[in-house]
Amino acid sequence: MEAPTWAAYAAAWVGTVALLLLSMYLRRRKFNLPPGPKPWPIIGNLNLISSLPHRSLHELSLKYGPILHLKFGSFPVVVGSSVEMAKIFLKTMDVTFASRPKTAAGKYTTYNYSDITWSPYGAYWRQARKMCLMELFSAKRLESFEYIRVEEMHSLLKELYKFSGQSIILKDFLSTVSLNVISRMVLGKRYLDENESSIVTPEEFKKMLDELFLLNGVFNIGDSIPWIDFLDLQGYVKRMKTLSKKFDRFLEHVLDEHNAKRKGVENYVATDMVDVLLQLADDPNLEVKLERHGVKAFTQDLLAGGTESSAVTVEWAISELLKKPEIFEKASEELDRVIGNSRWVEEKDIPHLPYIEAIVKETMRIHPVAPLLVPRLAREDCHVAGYDIRQGTRILVNVWTIGRDPELWDEPNEFCPERFIGKDIDVKGQDFELLPFGSGRRMCPGYSLGLKVIQSSLANLLHGFKWKLPNNMKPQDLGMEEIFGLSTPRKIPLDAVVEPRLPPHLYSL
Repeated sequence: MEAPTWAAYAAAWVGTVALLLLSMYLRRRKFNLPPGPKPWPIIGNLNLISSLPHRSLHELSLKYGPILHLKFGSFPVVVGSSVEMAKIFLKTMDVTFASRPKTAAGKYTTYNYSDITWSPYGAYWRQARKMCLMELFSAKRLESFEYIRVEEMHSLLKELYKFSGQSIILKDFLSTVSLNVISRMVLGKRYLDENESSIVTPEEFKKMLDELFLLNGVFNIGDSIPWIDFLDLQGYVKRMKTLSKKFDRFLEHVLDEHNAKRKGVENYVATDMVDVLLQLADDPNLEVKLERHGVKAFTQDLLAGGTESSAVTVEWAISELLKKPEIFEKASEELDRVIGNSRWVEEKDIPHLPYIEAIVKETMRIHPVAPLLVPRLAREDCHVAGYDIRQGTRILVNVWTIGRDPELWDEPNEFCPERFIGKDIDVKGQDFELLPFGSGRRMCPGYSLGLKVIQSSLANLLHGFKWKLPNNMKPQDLGMEEIFGLSTPRKIPLDAVVEPRLPPHLYSL
């Protein structure tokens, strides 16, 4: 029998490629996909995405409209950039888009998708959400921890007073107070105090959290083009594995200490969130058993989520106010009128400080911590706004674009807290023009805690101190560039000068 010639091989290869291309064309023609740029082979539309993806997608939405279809490597992506699209993806069809895509970050930094953020939709995630709502972030539990938030806030104000007249890197202080609050609530103590028995130093832990947020938000090429994932071209997977080992060492130490404390004690009463998680893990009636790695994943989620969002938001708020000193004056006037100069702001005061609330909302509008929210995944084929969306499509909601929609906001690029005065717009997931914490089933479960910390931190920083730029810097010279990850902090940390504005004895608390 005569062996096939090279020409026969070539013909077979060309025929196979032609069939594949024809199949792709017919499939694309068959489905009415949302508008979008034509993808390149292999990379899709990744060439259009910059180091600030929310801004790249914003520009594309201006060209193609509020629902946009892209290919990130091998995967279809649909981006919603309007209130209407956000409402469909996060509310009307919430259950259809309630899952998460599989990413290297979810695999390597959250114990193989065992946390609240990255776990796929199903019994395990539903149980996790119920734990958050009923146990970890219940109104009663948050109220019981208010004394911790007050003590740590006073500690921050006392520490800042020591630097009167000096310039400081604000985020260092904000991260410390957030970390102390959340570690005492979650872990039961300041695990990060400097002492000989510390498992990790405060600075190391802050760097670990920064790395966690960066790696959970980066566009890892291997997530989009799986067949080159093993190459780890950007080095992100290597960094994820290194970070995971550091966190695991710390979390193992935390769980061992908590278990030792509980051992042999009848009717032990939980004093922190890790205690609650360990008790839930012991519950034989759970629908899905909570394993040790799940407790560690939840604990890591609580520590990271409770630290980053508040520090980033307050830093952006102070940055914006330094560019507009007249807003400082209005905020100070409200604080002096409502609080006076003989005490600090308490959480119960916030509803009586509408201008402070407006500053927080305006900061969240123009600097959302997660500008694309956390990506969702279509669980089945469906129709949205007359277009077909295939099962497995990744869904992004660009709240950064929604916050700049000129049909929703007058002068959307201007920082103007007054736009919220007298307006019934909240940040709790029901007003789709302002979604800093998301909405629907996958909304941030700890948003109520985050909001308390952000509002009281900002109010007390404005009440207790005058703020100005160092070295006679002019407001227009203050840079406002950001970096992108799962959160979007300032590219260059804010350097500011603090001066007390209340009687000295208040700072000795």
